Amino acid sequence: MIRRRVTVLGATGSVGCSTLDLMDQAETAGTGAFEVEALTGGANIARLAEQARRWKPRLAVTADPARLDELRAALAGTGVEAAAGDQAVIEAAARPADWIMAAIVGAAGLRSAWAAAATGATLALANKESLVCCGPALIERVKRSGGRLLPVDSEHSAIHQVFPHAAPEQVARLVLTASGGPFRNSPIAALKSITPEQAVAHPNWSMGAKISVDSATMANKGLETIEAAYLFDMPAERIGVVVHPESIVHSLVEYVDGSTLAQMGPPDMKTPIAYALAWPDRLAWNAPRLDLAALGRLTFEAPDDERFPALKLARQALQAGGAAPIVFNAANEVAALAFLDRRLGFLNIAAVVADTLSRVTASGVDSGSDSACDAALAVDAQARRMAESIIRGIAAAA
Repeated sequence: MIRRRVTVLGATGSVGCSTLDLMDQAETAGTGAFEVEALTGGANIARLAEQARRWKPRLAVTADPARLDELRAALAGTGVEAAAGDQAVIEAAARPADWIMAAIVGAAGLRSAWAAAATGATLALANKESLVCCGPALIERVKRSGGRLLPVDSEHSAIHQVFPHAAPEQVARLVLTASGGPFRNSPIAALKSITPEQAVAHPNWSMGAKISVDSATMANKGLETIEAAYLFDMPAERIGVVVHPESIVHSLVEYVDGSTLAQMGPPDMKTPIAYALAWPDRLAWNAPRLDLAALGRLTFEAPDDERFPALKLARQALQAGGAAPIVFNAANEVAALAFLDRRLGFLNIAAVVADTLSRVTASGVDSGSDSACDAALAVDAQARRMAESIIRGIAAAA
């Protein structure tokens, strides 16, 4: 039986809800037993309170300080402590636990992931931005604490499952797969008029709005390339990307002898979450099964740099090193959110990222420094200000 003392950061989001659902399935089946230390969420107080009543954590935190009274009222009589604000989220992340899910979206999740990395717990990381902004430093911090970092992105989880951790010299190349998003076959000229509603309608995965936009631009695959370089200590030239519309092969590891191992399964985020939750064991849950005969065929194609310039920009940022990956991430997040707010056209997302990368120069982050998180966030803030300025300039010129 799997036993864990768990904290879920971002419990009310898609990944957080899936994590708690898997825990519930395991307890119902008698294959898992979980004690919950802390749950954190955003503005969805009703969902956070419902989760807290089910799991009885020692602490429930909303990131919104204005909602504290509402959360306290919703938890009255439960014995669950309520808190609010960014600092309370960080303090929740620092509490003792065996296993911590870091699923707060965006750069906002970096400080809590940084705090969790020092606890000695297994850190299940679903926040891309933490690795992109502070990857080597975050990985080193986890190691120094005696903990372990497990990736929850489906692509990096796939690689982790078939990677020879004891003999990395056996690996020739990593290959990340990408669905190609909803506009893989759209005429490039038509992308100019893409709406937020169209961009978030992903053909295979159920994801949040910002992540869905990243999939549509393939910025997500650029971020994942940077993550893979850090997680598996692999140079950019040995990380490839292939478009795979069916989203069945989640990534591949090519060995020096010509063998290639792939992890496969239906597109469901609960699979990589379950892998991280049970590691080094496997968690039996009500998983969808792969029927290759019913699928009939799997297709692959090279990504189109003209259609997906964000992927090329991310690779250039990784090769440039220093703070360039932080700048890429910050500019992309600002531009994607501006698109969702209808302040920026779809094709201008990558243009804003490219312009920001050309204008912001900053030194990298010392991976051995306890202040690495602060340094990364300082660069992030600088890049965000520049991206916002560029967006305002585009709007003024329109």
